[in-house]
Amino acid sequence: MQYRADTINLQNGTIEEKREEIKNYFLQTYELDEKLFDLLKDKKSIYEQPNRLRHPLIFYYGHTATFFINKLMLSKLINKRINKHFESIFAIGVDEMSWDDLNSENYLWPNFEEVKEYRLKVKNLVLELIDTLEFSLPINWNSPMWIILMGIEHENIHIETSSVLLRELDISHLVEDETFSYCKEYLNTYPKNELIKVQEGEVVLQKDRQNPIYYGWDNEFSYHKAYIKEFFASKYLVSNGEFLEFVQDGGYSKLKYFSKEGREWLDFTQAKMPTFWIKKEDKYYLRQINKIVPLPLNYPVDINVYEAEAFCKYKSEKLGFEVRLPSEDEYYRLYDYTKANTKKANIGLKYFNQTPVDKYAFDDFYDVVGNVWQWSITPTYPFDGFETHPIYDDFTTPTFDDRHALIKGGSFISLGNEILKSARYAFRKHFFQHAGFRYVKSNNEYRTKLNDNVYETDELISQYCEFHYGDEFFNVKNFAKNSVEILKPYLKEIKTIKALDLGCSVGRSSFELAKTFDEVMGIDFSANFINVGVKLKKYESLTYKVRVEGEIFEDKTISLKDLNLDEVKNKVEFMQGDACNLKEIYSNYDLVFCSNLIDRLYYPQKFLDDIPNRVNKDGLLVIISPYTWLEEYTPKTNWLGGFIKDNKEVKTFDTLKNNLDKNYKLLDLIDIPFVIKETSRKFQHTVSQMSIWKKVK
Repeated sequence: MQYRADTINLQNGTIEEKREEIKNYFLQTYELDEKLFDLLKDKKSIYEQPNRLRHPLIFYYGHTATFFINKLMLSKLINKRINKHFESIFAIGVDEMSWDDLNSENYLWPNFEEVKEYRLKVKNLVLELIDTLEFSLPINWNSPMWIILMGIEHENIHIETSSVLLRELDISHLVEDETFSYCKEYLNTYPKNELIKVQEGEVVLQKDRQNPIYYGWDNEFSYHKAYIKEFFASKYLVSNGEFLEFVQDGGYSKLKYFSKEGREWLDFTQAKMPTFWIKKEDKYYLRQINKIVPLPLNYPVDINVYEAEAFCKYKSEKLGFEVRLPSEDEYYRLYDYTKANTKKANIGLKYFNQTPVDKYAFDDFYDVVGNVWQWSITPTYPFDGFETHPIYDDFTTPTFDDRHALIKGGSFISLGNEILKSARYAFRKHFFQHAGFRYVKSNNEYRTKLNDNVYETDELISQYCEFHYGDEFFNVKNFAKNSVEILKPYLKEIKTIKALDLGCSVGRSSFELAKTFDEVMGIDFSANFINVGVKLKKYESLTYKVRVEGEIFEDKTISLKDLNLDEVKNKVEFMQGDACNLKEIYSNYDLVFCSNLIDRLYYPQKFLDDIPNRVNKDGLLVIISPYTWLEEYTPKTNWLGGFIKDNKEVKTFDTLKNNLDKNYKLLDLIDIPFVIKETSRKFQHTVSQMSIWKKVK
């Protein structure tokens, strides 16, 4: 069967033609995802956990549908959930972030048929939206149809990552039916690799948020330019045969070839060969997604970054000069040099497996695109002018560190945005992702280090870092610290075992609460915000940039030690979560602390219906807010106050009282001012109201 490999052109055609095109694209992706799980012999296998750093397969079956609903809710394109429980448990847990809750004891997974029925309901809802949403051409990232495309492209990613998980699952769980097309050009010989010149040239990437040709993720937009000097690149991707030389020479036991992190991975896994190789009676076999075949020496090897780097050191020793992984810019230069966009490739599910490294020619090179992803030496970093998309602010920024590397070129199963030259995907260096590599001999400079404790780009995060951890202005005390200090007299009368800081932002109040409580859970909707707290726990300091004026910025540093918070950091944990749809495990707290949160929620009444039940008897619920209701955050129909109804003023505190009076006693109302610095001469001065409620029933 032929699948549409490319993504949607956002500019051509009419509105109705575009609706039909998007509908067909959605149906292919949605149904292909389900077809992948049909490879399981028994649906009980969907509860297997192929990789202990991942959820069971059932999570990924539900996750892609849940993603549509959560993003449609956030963008206010729908105002009602299909299944609140599913849209909580299937929401987060993909990239092994510290806030991914992988503890299976915290989940009671639903049965397969329930999730299948849920997926059908989501499918019908999305189809209805595609038919009815009003939009114009070109579709850009402010368009409502962009959110639909976001869900489709997100599912394309998971078709690939789920196929890797199936490949890691014991093959006894999978059918060997040839549901897809396979390439069977298996040989026990392989072409000899060689280095070929790539002429110098300029690399330019430019993508316009307002007028894009294709859908893109946040890290692809803005402008990037580099000049690449002449270099040499391997003609072929490294084949199983070429990598076998490294294995047979004892490469995995020679620690000199591995980086420090690579040695730690090696010690942890005790690997002796690539993870998808199988050795029986001195013969090697290859695990494909749902087949085991004699190791095709002419197919590209699948490995992680640590193995690729080690091979390059080994190869350098053999060649007598240094070869390494290519940089991202060197990949772009090779792509342009070979006019890769005009060539045929093993991509877009032409086959359900890899193909020989000498099958698809790109002038003098092979597989510049497709077959397997190609690891680069480049960490994820933002282009100038980088902005996060407001509906998916944590797609890229959590990967701005030294533990992720960019992969380029796509694999045999890549679809949609993944096959574009402009695609910038990053995976953890120990991941397996149908990824191989080629090596280069080059004198070009390249970026290998991204300072892990520096936020280089996101001004909003920097502004909140300054608000939480920075200086005091106009004799107004630090808001996060002062709020907890004001609360302390009321904490003397309650148990201080567990506290929940809901809407914790960048984490200062969570650390301050840990001075009193044994355990503090900080939860925020934004992964970018909680990542500040996560990094402070790990590194104890973090540098951020504050705007002085115009384009002038000043570096500032947060130090937990200087703030006397380093001794309590291990009592704090940070998780990503939706205050309007929290997981059930977040319960039984002695304090639930909600600061400047309620007037930023898309459905605050759902929060009020739920959150009081998560507080222990005699515990406290603290709500702090300036009651600044704005339609950009909360649809007006969902405001708790700030409007006229039946010729009467409705104020937020009165709504709080009406909701809480039955089970809570109001202990106090306190005004707390705060100042947010925007530039050296521009500040926001606001007064929040703190209401302190004690649970009496």
